[in-house]
Amino acid sequence: MTVRVLIADDQAMIRGGLRLILEDEPDIEVVAEAADGVEAIEAARRLRPDVCLVDIRMPRLDGIEVTRALAGPGVTDPLRVVVVTTFDLDEYVYGALRGGAVGFVLKGAGPRLLVEAVRAAVAGEALVSPSVTIRLLRHLAEGAPPSPSTSPLTDRELEVVRAVARGRTNQEVAAELFISLSTVKGHMASVQSKLGLRNRVEIVAWAWENRIVRST
Repeated sequence: MTVRVLIADDQAMIRGGLRLILEDEPDIEVVAEAADGVEAIEAARRLRPDVCLVDIRMPRLDGIEVTRALAGPGVTDPLRVVVVTTFDLDEYVYGALRGGAVGFVLKGAGPRLLVEAVRAAVAGEALVSPSVTIRLLRHLAEGAPPSPSTSPLTDRELEVVRAVARGRTNQEVAAELFISLSTVKGHMASVQSKLGLRNRVEIVAWAWENRIVRST
């Protein structure tokens, strides 16, 4: 299956560079480019790409607004949005993920991480640049009252959530808890259903907000 990608960035050189990285992969095709937020929304709604790569700082509408329009909580059929930016700022990461993004990648993180973020989005998972992950998630937990006692999750599901909230992949969770990969995926699906969450990022945010994982 070919993964169809839209790139939204106000700098032509950046768009060209991202296109070269992605189209070097045999199963990824860039179907459109957009130079500002309004163009990005129009193209995404028209073409329905598998993944939208969106910069934060763009004319007319910024990347957070674009993310909310394409993937926000009120969107009936949300698209997969991965924010790709130079700016490693908490408010940007928080806004993007709260707006529905399934990934946040720094432009300086390297080509491989970008490709992994696209593949993770298609697989229904999420990827956040390692340099911002834990700092971001601690920020999500600030001021939130602890409420693990009201969790509808089983002990095993909570173990899986804690591992995921620390940045573990499904494979790493399976190895850490001595369970199969399919069992991890089953627990993740159950967690999403019980909590009414749409993706891995929302599960991680829930874990930190409810102090399911400690910020050590």
